Amino acid sequence: MKGKKIGIIFLIILVVILVGGYFGIKYVKNKKEETIVEEYIPQEEIADNQVRQTIVSLYFPSKETNELNPEARLMDIKEIISNPYEKLINLLIEGPKNDKNKKVIPENTRLNKIYLEQDCVVLDFSSEFLNYSKENEKEKLNVINSIVNTLTELTEVNHVKILIDGNQNEEFKEIYSRKN
Repeated sequence: MKGKKIGIIFLIILVVILVGGYFGIKYVKNKKEETIVEEYIPQEEIADNQVRQTIVSLYFPSKETNELNPEARLMDIKEIISNPYEKLINLLIEGPKNDKNKKVIPENTRLNKIYLEQDCVVLDFSSEFLNYSKENEKEKLNVINSIVNTLTELTEVNHVKILIDGNQNEEFKEIYSRKN
């Protein structure tokens, strides 16, 4: 008799454990499936002018090493949407914001005309563009590479041609491409 009681108690305990385990596992699974979805509310509204900003890279030589460095500028897309080539060149003419970089395009240079011909941007500068230091070949290369690297950041531009007062000049007679 005693053996039957122990067997029945053991069987009852086993059934309680199995049923309790089944409901326990079911409860845990349901908790995992329940995800709390809350709407994200920003701390401040995003203004229209924040949405329209983009980063452009301009290239200027370092004052210390004379090597070209990219300088990032945050721009309103409205400023560059109509003629990005002209805006980027005018930013190069203005010069760097970073004190460690130096201006690359000679002083008083004006951009007479600029247009895209297939994948080549044609730049027509005033004669002041030729006022770079001709003793230092690196100066001329920095002027060319600064312009080419800046403009070829745009996907549609692969080459740059430079004119002086509407004419081809012996010093800038090539069509320049970005060198990696």
